[in-house]
Amino acid sequence: MKNAIIYVFSGTGNTYKICELYKAEFEKNGVETTLYDIKAGLDDLPDANKFDYAGFAYPVHAFNAPKIMLDLARKLPSANKKKYFVIKSSGEPLRLNNISSYKMRGILKRKGYEQFAEYHYVMPYNMIFRHTDTMATAMWNTACALAPVEAREVLAYTPHLLKGVAFGHLAACILRIEHPAMRINGRLFKVDENKCIGCGLCAKNCPVGNIEIKDGAFKFKGDCLMCTRCSFNCPTDAFNIALLNGWRINGKYNMSYNGEPQPNKHSRYCKKAYKRYFAEAEKKIESASAQSSDGLEISAE
Repeated sequence: MKNAIIYVFSGTGNTYKICELYKAEFEKNGVETTLYDIKAGLDDLPDANKFDYAGFAYPVHAFNAPKIMLDLARKLPSANKKKYFVIKSSGEPLRLNNISSYKMRGILKRKGYEQFAEYHYVMPYNMIFRHTDTMATAMWNTACALAPVEAREVLAYTPHLLKGVAFGHLAACILRIEHPAMRINGRLFKVDENKCIGCGLCAKNCPVGNIEIKDGAFKFKGDCLMCTRCSFNCPTDAFNIALLNGWRINGKYNMSYNGEPQPNKHSRYCKKAYKRYFAEAEKKIESASAQSSDGLEISAE
C-alpha cells in the first residue's frame, strides 16, 4: 500500500479541515495518510523520504507561509528530487496569496525537494472581520466538493502551480516583517480577568507554547505566530490581542447554515475575486463529475 504525509499547521482549524478531506480521498484511493500536526520543537519529525506522497499545508499569513513552516522546511532531511504539494487556505481569494509559498519553496528546493502542485482554498477569516455563516457555509461546501477532485490530481502527480503576480515576491518579502513583529505583538496580549474562567484552553492549545498560566496570572512569551487560536477559541472572549485587537474575531462559525441569507456589511469586499473563485471551483467540480460519468478515473497506482 502506498502512503502519504501532510505536514499541517492550522491556526483555528480551517487548514486542518481541508487536509482531512485530502486524507479521506487519499485513503479512499488506497493511500494510507498521516496528518502531522506541526508544533514548536518539531519533535519526532517524520522523514518525507519515507512516504510516496508529501504535502505541506498552512494558512496564509500576510501573503506568506507562517514562520513555523519555514522552520519545518529547514529541519527536514535532505532529499533527491522529492516531489511535494502544497495546500493553503486564506479568508480571501486574492491572487497575491499565490506567492505565499515562495520562501518555503526556496528552502525546500535547496534541500532537494521539487514542488509539483499547489492548491488554495478560501475559508472564513479568523482575523480582520467575521464572515457571515452564509458565506462560511458556501466556502466549506465548495471545499468539500473541490478538495477530493484536487486530491486525485495529487495522486496522479498532475502539475498544478499557481500563477504569480507582478512584484508579488517583493511584496511577500516586505510583508514577511510579520514574523518578527508578531513575536513582539504576542508579548503584549492581555486577558480580561473579569471574563476569564480559568479553563486554561489557550495555554493548552497554543502550538508554540507561548502562553503560561501560573497562579491565575498570564505570561506571554516571544514566540507568537499570531494564529489567533487562543483568542478565537476563548469561551468567554477574554483576549485582547494588542495592536491587532481591532481585527479580532471570537467564536466558531456555523459551516452548515441553511437558513435565510444573512445580511453582509462586507458584501463589496473583494467581490469580484470571490465571484471568480466560486465560479472557477464550480467549473472544475462539474468537469470532474462529467469525466467520472464517462468512466474516467484517477488512480494512485
